Amino acid sequence: MSATISPDDRVIQVGGLALHARVWSENGPPIVLMHGLASSSHIWDLVAPLLAPRFQVIAVDQRGHGQSDKPDVGYDLPTFVADLRGLIEALGLEQPTLVGHSWGGNLVLQYAVTYRDQVSHLAMVDGGFIEMQLREGLTWDVAEKQMAPPDISMPLPAFVERMRNRLGPIYSDEIRDAILGNVWIDARGIVRPHLTRERHMMIARALWEHRPSHIYDKVVCPTLVVAAEPPNPGADPDRLRWKRRAMALAEQRLPRARILWMRETIHDIPLHRPADLANAIARLIQPT
Repeated sequence: MSATISPDDRVIQVGGLALHARVWSENGPPIVLMHGLASSSHIWDLVAPLLAPRFQVIAVDQRGHGQSDKPDVGYDLPTFVADLRGLIEALGLEQPTLVGHSWGGNLVLQYAVTYRDQVSHLAMVDGGFIEMQLREGLTWDVAEKQMAPPDISMPLPAFVERMRNRLGPIYSDEIRDAILGNVWIDARGIVRPHLTRERHMMIARALWEHRPSHIYDKVVCPTLVVAAEPPNPGADPDRLRWKRRAMALAEQRLPRARILWMRETIHDIPLHRPADLANAIARLIQPT
Protein backbone atom coordinates (compact mmCIF):
# COMPACT_ATOMS: atom_id res chain seq x y z
CA MET A 1 0.00 0.00 0.00
CA SER A 2 1.13 3.51 -0.69
CA ALA A 3 2.98 5.11 2.20
CA THR A 4 1.44 8.48 1.41
CA ILE A 5 -2.20 7.56 0.71
CA SER A 6 -4.47 5.91 3.25
CA PRO A 7 -8.27 5.65 3.26
CA ASP A 8 -10.83 7.41 5.40
CA ASP A 9 -13.09 4.71 6.83
CA ARG A 10 -16.72 5.79 6.95
CA VAL A 11 -20.14 4.38 7.73
CA ILE A 12 -22.79 5.31 5.16
CA GLN A 13 -26.45 4.93 6.11
CA VAL A 14 -28.48 3.42 3.27
CA GLY A 15 -32.13 2.75 4.00
CA GLY A 16 -31.47 1.72 7.59
CA LEU A 17 -28.42 -0.30 6.59
CA ALA A 18 -24.95 0.79 7.72
CA LEU A 19 -22.44 0.22 4.92
CA HIS A 20 -18.73 0.55 5.58
CA ALA A 21 -16.79 2.41 2.91
CA ARG A 22 -13.12 3.23 2.47
CA VAL A 23 -12.79 6.65 0.86
CA TRP A 24 -9.34 6.89 -0.69
CA SER A 25 -9.74 10.25 -2.40
CA GLU A 26 -12.46 12.87 -2.89
CA ASN A 27 -11.11 14.59 -6.00
CA GLY A 28 -11.62 13.75 -9.65
CA PRO A 29 -14.11 11.56 -11.51
CA PRO A 30 -15.70 9.11 -9.05
CA ILE A 31 -14.92 5.39 -9.02
CA VAL A 32 -16.81 2.92 -6.84
CA LEU A 33 -15.02 -0.39 -6.23
CA MET A 34 -17.14 -3.46 -5.42
CA HIS A 35 -15.72 -6.72 -4.08
CA GLY A 36 -16.81 -10.29 -4.79
CA LEU A 37 -18.45 -13.08 -2.81
CA ALA A 38 -17.02 -13.58 0.71
CA SER A 39 -14.49 -10.80 0.09
CA SER A 40 -14.36 -7.19 1.31
CA SER A 41 -13.30 -3.69 0.39
CA HIS A 42 -9.73 -4.70 1.28
CA ILE A 43 -9.43 -6.57 -2.03
CA TRP A 44 -8.83 -3.08 -3.49
CA ASP A 45 -6.13 -2.02 -1.01
CA LEU A 46 -3.38 -2.29 -3.63
CA VAL A 47 -5.36 -0.80 -6.54
CA ALA A 48 -7.11 2.11 -4.83
CA PRO A 49 -4.00 4.10 -3.84
CA LEU A 50 -2.78 3.91 -7.45
CA LEU A 51 -6.04 5.46 -8.69
CA ALA A 52 -6.48 7.97 -5.86
CA PRO A 53 -4.14 10.69 -7.22
CA ARG A 54 -6.37 11.11 -10.32
CA PHE A 55 -9.82 9.96 -9.20
CA GLN A 56 -12.31 10.02 -6.37
CA VAL A 57 -12.08 6.43 -5.12
CA ILE A 58 -14.49 4.62 -2.81
CA ALA A 59 -14.31 0.91 -1.91
CA VAL A 60 -17.37 -0.62 -0.25
CA ASP A 61 -18.12 -3.55 2.05
CA GLN A 62 -21.39 -5.02 0.81
CA ARG A 63 -24.12 -6.16 3.19
CA GLY A 64 -23.09 -9.25 5.11
CA HIS A 65 -19.41 -8.61 4.39
CA GLY A 66 -16.55 -6.84 6.10
CA GLN A 67 -17.52 -4.08 8.52
CA SER A 68 -20.98 -3.48 7.03
CA ASP A 69 -24.26 -4.53 8.64
CA LYS A 70 -25.21 -8.18 8.36
CA PRO A 71 -29.00 -8.47 8.22
CA ASP A 72 -30.68 -11.85 7.84
CA VAL A 73 -32.31 -10.94 4.52
CA GLY A 74 -31.50 -9.14 1.29
CA TYR A 75 -28.90 -11.42 -0.32
CA ASP A 76 -30.46 -11.27 -3.76
CA LEU A 77 -29.19 -9.28 -6.73
CA PRO A 78 -31.96 -6.61 -6.81
CA THR A 79 -31.30 -5.78 -3.15
CA PHE A 80 -27.55 -5.47 -3.69
CA VAL A 81 -28.26 -3.19 -6.66
CA ALA A 82 -30.55 -1.11 -4.43
CA ASP A 83 -27.84 -0.93 -1.75
CA LEU A 84 -25.36 0.37 -4.32
CA ARG A 85 -27.88 2.88 -5.61
CA GLY A 86 -28.50 4.16 -2.09
CA LEU A 87 -24.78 4.46 -1.40
CA ILE A 88 -24.16 6.41 -4.62
CA GLU A 89 -27.01 8.76 -3.78
CA ALA A 90 -25.87 9.17 -0.16
CA LEU A 91 -22.39 10.14 -1.33
CA GLY A 92 -23.77 12.48 -4.00
CA LEU A 93 -21.85 10.79 -6.81
CA GLU A 94 -22.82 11.68 -10.37
CA GLN A 95 -22.31 9.07 -13.07
CA PRO A 96 -19.55 7.14 -11.32
CA THR A 97 -17.38 4.50 -12.90
CA LEU A 98 -18.31 1.15 -11.38
CA VAL A 99 -15.66 -1.53 -10.95
CA GLY A 100 -16.59 -4.99 -9.73
CA HIS A 101 -14.45 -8.04 -9.01
CA SER A 102 -15.81 -11.57 -9.49
CA TRP A 103 -19.46 -11.68 -8.34
CA GLY A 104 -19.12 -7.91 -7.85
CA GLY A 105 -18.67 -7.71 -11.62
CA ASN A 106 -22.08 -9.30 -12.11
CA LEU A 107 -23.52 -6.82 -9.63
CA VAL A 108 -22.14 -3.72 -11.36
CA LEU A 109 -23.26 -5.12 -14.72
CA GLN A 110 -26.81 -5.44 -13.39
CA TYR A 111 -26.60 -1.92 -11.95
CA ALA A 112 -25.47 -0.53 -15.32
CA VAL A 113 -28.47 -2.21 -16.97
CA THR A 114 -30.92 -1.02 -14.31
CA TYR A 115 -29.60 2.58 -14.28
CA ARG A 116 -28.38 2.87 -17.86
CA ASP A 117 -27.78 6.63 -17.89
CA GLN A 118 -26.29 6.78 -14.40
CA VAL A 119 -22.97 5.00 -15.04
CA SER A 120 -20.03 6.67 -16.74
CA HIS A 121 -17.86 3.58 -17.30
CA LEU A 122 -18.01 -0.05 -16.30
CA ALA A 123 -15.11 -2.38 -15.44
CA MET A 124 -15.70 -6.06 -14.71
CA VAL A 125 -12.66 -7.81 -13.24
CA ASP A 126 -12.71 -11.60 -13.68
CA GLY A 127 -16.45 -11.33 -13.22
CA GLY A 128 -19.50 -9.81 -14.84
CA PHE A 129 -19.35 -12.63 -17.38
CA ILE A 130 -19.91 -15.33 -14.72
CA GLU A 131 -22.78 -17.36 -16.15
CA MET A 132 -22.62 -20.81 -14.67
CA GLN A 133 -25.49 -22.11 -16.76
CA LEU A 134 -23.23 -21.82 -19.82
CA ARG A 135 -21.26 -24.81 -18.50
CA GLU A 136 -22.62 -27.83 -20.34
CA GLY A 137 -24.31 -30.34 -18.08
CA LEU A 138 -23.89 -28.27 -14.92
CA THR A 139 -26.91 -28.39 -12.64
CA TRP A 140 -27.64 -26.38 -9.51
CA ASP A 141 -27.14 -29.51 -7.39
CA VAL A 142 -23.56 -29.73 -8.65
CA ALA A 143 -22.96 -25.97 -8.65
CA GLU A 144 -24.23 -25.68 -5.10
CA LYS A 145 -21.51 -28.03 -3.90
CA GLN A 146 -18.84 -26.25 -5.95
CA MET A 147 -19.83 -22.83 -4.62
CA ALA A 148 -20.04 -23.79 -0.95
CA PRO A 149 -17.55 -21.83 1.15
CA PRO A 150 -14.47 -23.63 2.45
CA ASP A 151 -14.00 -24.19 6.16
CA ILE A 152 -11.53 -21.55 7.29
CA SER A 153 -12.00 -22.06 11.04
CA MET A 154 -8.41 -22.42 12.17
CA PRO A 155 -5.85 -20.54 14.27
CA LEU A 156 -4.59 -17.36 12.63
CA PRO A 157 -0.99 -18.64 12.15
CA ALA A 158 -2.30 -21.74 10.34
CA PHE A 159 -4.52 -19.58 8.15
CA VAL A 160 -1.61 -17.34 7.19
CA GLU A 161 0.61 -20.35 6.50
CA ARG A 162 -2.06 -21.87 4.26
CA MET A 163 -2.32 -18.55 2.45
CA ARG A 164 1.45 -18.44 1.98
CA ASN A 165 1.51 -21.99 0.58
CA ARG A 166 -1.34 -21.36 -1.85
CA LEU A 167 0.01 -18.06 -3.17
CA GLY A 168 3.62 -19.18 -3.40
CA PRO A 169 5.81 -16.48 -5.01
CA ILE A 170 2.85 -14.09 -5.21
CA TYR A 171 2.61 -13.89 -1.41
CA SER A 172 3.48 -10.59 0.29
CA ASP A 173 2.62 -8.88 3.55
CA GLU A 174 0.37 -6.45 1.66
CA ILE A 175 -1.61 -9.29 0.10
CA ARG A 176 -1.78 -11.07 3.46
CA ASP A 177 -3.26 -7.99 5.12
CA ALA A 178 -5.79 -7.49 2.32
CA ILE A 179 -7.00 -11.09 2.60
CA LEU A 180 -7.21 -10.85 6.38
CA GLY A 181 -9.68 -8.02 5.82
CA ASN A 182 -12.16 -10.70 4.69
CA VAL A 183 -12.26 -12.39 8.09
CA TRP A 184 -12.40 -11.73 11.82
CA ILE A 185 -10.55 -13.37 14.69
CA ASP A 186 -12.51 -14.62 17.68
CA ALA A 187 -11.41 -14.45 21.33
CA ARG A 188 -9.57 -17.78 20.99
CA GLY A 189 -7.56 -16.58 17.99
CA ILE A 190 -9.62 -18.62 15.49
CA VAL A 191 -10.29 -17.22 12.02
CA ARG A 192 -13.99 -16.76 11.17
CA PRO A 193 -15.68 -15.52 7.98
CA HIS A 194 -17.68 -12.31 8.06
CA LEU A 195 -20.20 -13.84 5.66
CA THR A 196 -22.13 -16.76 7.12
CA ARG A 197 -22.52 -19.96 5.14
CA GLU A 198 -26.29 -19.48 4.81
CA ARG A 199 -25.90 -15.99 3.36
CA HIS A 200 -23.02 -17.14 1.16
CA MET A 201 -25.30 -19.73 -0.40
CA MET A 202 -28.10 -17.19 -0.92
CA ILE A 203 -25.69 -15.12 -3.01
CA ALA A 204 -24.43 -18.25 -4.77
CA ARG A 205 -27.99 -19.09 -5.82
CA ALA A 206 -28.53 -15.53 -7.08
CA LEU A 207 -25.31 -15.83 -9.09
CA TRP A 208 -26.45 -19.15 -10.54
CA GLU A 209 -29.67 -17.52 -11.71
CA HIS A 210 -27.97 -14.48 -13.26
CA ARG A 211 -27.65 -14.54 -17.06
CA PRO A 212 -25.23 -11.76 -18.08
CA SER A 213 -25.20 -12.68 -21.77
CA HIS A 214 -28.93 -11.94 -21.93
CA ILE A 215 -28.49 -8.32 -20.82
CA TYR A 216 -25.17 -7.22 -22.35
CA ASP A 217 -26.95 -5.39 -25.17
CA LYS A 218 -28.60 -3.07 -22.62
CA VAL A 219 -25.27 -1.62 -21.43
CA VAL A 220 -24.65 1.77 -23.02
CA CYS A 221 -21.44 2.94 -21.33
CA PRO A 222 -17.85 2.08 -22.30
CA THR A 223 -16.95 -1.22 -20.67
CA LEU A 224 -13.73 -3.00 -19.76
CA VAL A 225 -13.83 -6.76 -19.21
CA VAL A 226 -10.71 -8.20 -17.59
CA ALA A 227 -10.17 -11.96 -17.41
CA ALA A 228 -7.46 -13.92 -15.64
CA GLU A 229 -5.85 -16.87 -17.34
CA PRO A 230 -4.35 -18.91 -14.49
CA PRO A 231 -0.63 -19.66 -14.27
CA ASN A 232 -1.41 -23.33 -14.97
CA PRO A 233 -4.28 -23.26 -17.47
CA GLY A 234 -4.07 -26.99 -18.07
CA ALA A 235 -5.05 -27.75 -14.48
CA ASP A 236 -8.75 -27.18 -15.19
CA PRO A 237 -9.29 -27.11 -18.96
CA ASP A 238 -13.09 -27.33 -18.70
CA ARG A 239 -13.24 -24.22 -16.55
CA LEU A 240 -10.96 -22.29 -18.89
CA ARG A 241 -13.01 -23.42 -21.90
CA TRP A 242 -16.14 -22.11 -20.19
CA LYS A 243 -14.44 -18.82 -19.36
CA ARG A 244 -13.32 -18.32 -22.96
CA ARG A 245 -16.85 -18.99 -24.18
CA ALA A 246 -18.27 -16.51 -21.66
CA MET A 247 -15.69 -13.89 -22.67
CA ALA A 248 -16.50 -14.42 -26.35
CA LEU A 249 -20.17 -13.70 -25.63
CA ALA A 250 -19.20 -10.54 -23.74
CA GLU A 251 -17.05 -9.38 -26.65
CA GLN A 252 -19.84 -10.08 -29.15
CA ARG A 253 -22.75 -8.60 -27.23
CA LEU A 254 -21.43 -5.70 -25.15
CA PRO A 255 -21.81 -2.72 -27.47
CA ARG A 256 -18.77 -0.71 -26.29
CA ALA A 257 -16.49 -3.30 -24.72
CA ARG A 258 -12.75 -3.77 -24.57
CA ILE A 259 -11.55 -7.25 -23.61
CA LEU A 260 -8.33 -7.66 -21.65
CA TRP A 261 -6.83 -11.05 -20.82
CA MET A 262 -4.21 -11.11 -18.06
CA ARG A 263 -2.09 -14.20 -18.59
CA GLU A 264 -0.55 -16.24 -15.76
CA THR A 265 -2.70 -14.41 -13.23
CA ILE A 266 -4.80 -15.66 -10.33
CA HIS A 267 -8.50 -14.86 -9.96
CA ASP A 268 -7.72 -12.10 -7.45
CA ILE A 269 -6.33 -9.77 -10.10
CA PRO A 270 -6.54 -6.72 -7.77
CA LEU A 271 -3.97 -8.42 -5.52
CA HIS A 272 -1.78 -10.09 -8.14
CA ARG A 273 -1.64 -7.36 -10.81
CA PRO A 274 -2.68 -4.11 -9.09
CA ALA A 275 -0.61 -1.75 -11.23
CA ASP A 276 -1.73 -3.29 -14.52
CA LEU A 277 -5.35 -3.24 -13.39
CA ALA A 278 -5.19 0.35 -12.14
CA ASN A 279 -3.66 1.45 -15.44
CA ALA A 280 -6.37 -0.34 -17.42
CA ILE A 281 -9.13 1.30 -15.36
CA ALA A 282 -7.52 4.73 -15.73
CA ARG A 283 -7.26 4.30 -19.51
CA LEU A 284 -10.91 3.29 -19.66
CA ILE A 285 -11.95 6.53 -17.99
CA GLN A 286 -9.36 8.87 -19.47
CA PRO A 287 -8.09 7.43 -22.78
CA THR A 288 -4.76 8.83 -23.87
